[in-house]
Amino acid sequence: MDVTAPLLVSADPLLVADVQRLCAAAGVVPEVVRDSGTALRRWNSAPVVLVGEDCATALAACSPPRRQRVHVLGRAPVGDVLFREALGLGAETVAGLPASETWLVELLTDVGDGGAAPGVTIGVIGGSGGAGATVFAAALAQMATETGRTLLVDADPIGAGIDRVLGLEANDGIRWDSMLQTTGRLSSRALREALPRAGRLSVLTWPTDRSASLQAFAVREVLSAGRRGFDAVVVDLPRHRDAVVEETISRCDHVVLVSTLTVPGVSSAARVAHRLPETMPSRHLVTRGGRGGVTPESVSRLLRMPLLAAMADQRGLDEAINLGAGPARSRRGALARAARSCAATLLESQGVAAA
Repeated sequence: MDVTAPLLVSADPLLVADVQRLCAAAGVVPEVVRDSGTALRRWNSAPVVLVGEDCATALAACSPPRRQRVHVLGRAPVGDVLFREALGLGAETVAGLPASETWLVELLTDVGDGGAAPGVTIGVIGGSGGAGATVFAAALAQMATETGRTLLVDADPIGAGIDRVLGLEANDGIRWDSMLQTTGRLSSRALREALPRAGRLSVLTWPTDRSASLQAFAVREVLSAGRRGFDAVVVDLPRHRDAVVEETISRCDHVVLVSTLTVPGVSSAARVAHRLPETMPSRHLVTRGGRGGVTPESVSRLLRMPLLAAMADQRGLDEAINLGAGPARSRRGALARAARSCAATLLESQGVAAA
């Protein structure tokens, strides 16, 4: 028994054939059952349950336990009776075919992409120029791979290129220029297979030979596909402010602000922190550098952001990056220890366990 297969409860051969066709388009194979007893045995374990209108009344009479991702399917236009049966099943949606075919394919594609448990999206932004936010984002992504598959998104078109920070610039795969030319829904499976990667870490960054800018539709699709197909998504955010960057930040579960422990660095970080959405509860501070009169705790109080980690400068970091070894080459270094601690805290707060 495939526990990842969507469950279809229907004895209507036409409906079954339609759903099987749509499942094939989404890359999944449904388990079809025709009676309530078998449906109830698979009710809790299936990633999504589709109930045909021919079985809705009998199944609702069995009072199945309430669960998420139950949907009732009928022929458009659906009648009021079917909505009443859907309430008895605790269904989220009543969909009429063929009008809702596009919606159903998207739902089934999410099942194929493993979208039942969305990944955690973490944005990293520098409090000032030279704060080391890009390097920290790369190290955070490297440490997040200890938990599961991780996507690192370079959202700064005028940055150094996060693939170079990791030593992945020669790896095959698409860059942002290819993503900006696409339209429609993006499959997370296709995204994983197309991006440059090393082990569990995939990277989306900018091409070296052309300039571009973020586009809202591309960012939405990448982050949506990333949440469906990866356990963690780390976004290296630019410090400049525009509508697309603001939307990107709003789609993050957590935002980490990296600040140096200098008076100019903290002053700049205060301005950056001020424009982060106040409605976002999960804002965190990471400090870098020695304690030259400014302490991590005082910066945390000033910015009104909880201190996630305080790390010292790391010797040999520039050399490791120049050699293509990545920022976390030394797993015992200050950067790797801070990044590992932050990854554990942020991912565990969302219920992501180590693989």
